[in-house]
Formats: sequence, C-alpha cells, structure tokens
Amino acid sequence: GFCRNIILNNPRRRNALSLSMLQSLRDDLLHDVKSKELRVIIISAEGPVFCSGHDLKELSSEDDVKHHSQVFEMCAEVMTLIQKLPVPVIAKVNGLATAAGCQLVASCDIAVASEKSQFATPGVNIGLFCSTPAVALGRSLPRKVALEMLFTGEPLSAQEALMHGLVSKVVPEDKLEEETMKISRKICESSKSVLALGKATFYRQITQDLDTAYKMTTQVMVDNLTLRDGQEGIEAFIQKRKPVWSH
Repeated sequence: GFCRNIILNNPRRRNALSLSMLQSLRDDLLHDVKSKELRVIIISAEGPVFCSGHDLKELSSEDDVKHHSQVFEMCAEVMTLIQKLPVPVIAKVNGLATAAGCQLVASCDIAVASEKSQFATPGVNIGLFCSTPAVALGRSLPRKVALEMLFTGEPLSAQEALMHGLVSKVVPEDKLEEETMKISRKICESSKSVLALGKATFYRQITQDLDTAYKMTTQVMVDNLTLRDGQEGIEAFIQKRKPVWSH
C-alpha cells in the first residue's frame, strides 16, 4: 500500500486556506480514495508557516455575505471530510499553525510536530473570534486550555500542544520526516478494511454515552469478525505467521 502526500504549497500567502486552497485540499483528499492501494494520507506544508488559517482578504467587507458563507461551509466540509475518509490522515507540522490552520491539525487523526511548531487561535485579536476552529479544538483539548487559547490568542508551544493532546508526537525538525514515515509504514502493515471500519466506528462512538457506545462497538466487533481480514488475522496469529491481507 502507499501513502499520499498532500503539501500545502503557497508559502508566500502563509498557506492560507483561501476558498481555492480549500477546494483543492478537498479534491486531493478525495482523489482515488477508494483505491485499494491507498493506505494513509499525510498533510504537510512548504515554508515556515504550516497554515495561517482563512485568507482574511476574502473575509473583508468587499466580499458579500454569500461568499463568506461559502468559505466557512467549504472549510467545515474539509474538516469533517478528514474524519470521514476510510484511511488515517496524519498532519506533519513544521512551523506555525493558526486559526483554521490549527483547526486543520486538530481535525487530523494523528499529528506529528517539530519542536519549533506553534499553535494558536488568534482571531479574537482582530475581532473575529475563532468559533469554527473552536469546534475541532474543543473536541481535542481540555476545555480550559481551548478557551484560554481562544480568549487570549496566545500560542501553545509544541511541547504544550503535546502535553494537552493537540498533537501525538513532538520531534526535532530533522527527525520529523522519519518519525512521520515510521507511523505511516506501521499503518500500511494493517488491513485497510479493518482500519476503515475502526476509524469510522471511533468517530461515531466518541460522541455517544457509554452504554450506547458499547452497544454499537460490540456489534462492530462481531461485524469485524465476518470480514475476511478479521478471520485471516486471527488464523495467522494462532499459526504464528504473518497475515496476508485481502488487498
């Protein structure tokens, strides 16, 4: 299986999520997503800023309300799409991630960051509260940490982001590629259909109460056993051999 690299490549505009950038990000995420070979997607960026969030030029009053709605709706679509994709999505962050850029990191399944990375939701400082980034932030950080970020606009260091669970790993800049690929390779060793089922279930159960979550996942475990790869994996384990996945 292979890993797709999506690179935000407009460093001159600090990789701002303009409407066109969001549209191409959506197209890249969806491209060939049903391919049996695709196993993991990595989102990284060119330049010192991973992503600065929305392009503020698009949000000035010259543009009408309809355009503003379109920008935020497209952004929400991309952020929720990441969690609906059947393959794991890893953010590989080397630099500053602010506002909707911070939301992007929070929305990925896994995030690996270099030590120099920073994370902020500074919208409050320019009179546009980061309410949509807060959706992703409030779901991946403790509430008081998210609110301090949202109220003050002050950045978290990479270590603070790790401590509070916004990122999964922090490594020196020269180890970022290696560490991200290590995780990616590990993911590629597993069955795609099993991972797809697991990912979809994880995001479904996390919003449920405990009893509902267990009822749902109990059924999913039973369904998992009916998958060819479910049986193959168990047989391989019992026979002390490497499993041969169905794709």
